[in-house]
Amino acid sequence: MAKKVIKKNKFTKAWMQEHVNDHWVQEANRLGYRSRAAFKLIELAQRDALFRPGMAVVDLGAAPGSWTQVLRERLGGKSRIVALDVLDIDPLPGVTVVKGDFREDAALQALEAALNGQKVDLVVSDLAPNLSGIATADQARAVLLGELALEFAAHWLQPNGDLVVKAFQGAGFIEFQRAMQGYFEKVYVRKPKASRSRSPEVYLIGKRLKPI
Repeated sequence: MAKKVIKKNKFTKAWMQEHVNDHWVQEANRLGYRSRAAFKLIELAQRDALFRPGMAVVDLGAAPGSWTQVLRERLGGKSRIVALDVLDIDPLPGVTVVKGDFREDAALQALEAALNGQKVDLVVSDLAPNLSGIATADQARAVLLGELALEFAAHWLQPNGDLVVKAFQGAGFIEFQRAMQGYFEKVYVRKPKASRSRSPEVYLIGKRLKPI
């Protein structure tokens, strides 16, 4: 047991050292973003022309709120932003926050109530499962979250609306990519610079929702 504790402490210390020295963490602190993830969305938005002033956007898996910060900052005061997460999100001016688990009907109903029947221009999803350490189970949960985000976007996006969704390369990834291609005119796989190189994390960009 003592050896396990020592090993865990060494890992935690190494992770903290890497985190503190991380360029993107330092930039997030300097610019006032809540996490380094802000730079992922900034890069994706610039590369794939995702933002327009005054857009209506849903941010899934928003906590702690760095993507929501970027949306508010880049889209301006006339934008409509709804952010959802099972975790608490500190309030942001002009942002509607919904607390709930996106996999559950109650959270989806609360999110739809916040939209009040009005469709949106962009859905962004940084949803990720709590990791169990069992790779196959974790990958299956990640794919499910992606599928739920796609299903939501297909229903709530305006014609020609866009979707950004986190995915993990592994079992089910290609099938999910193909599913997105059935809904969008173009689908791109992106690996932002702020994503850690050792992580299988990528983002799928669905451009221009096809007519139903």
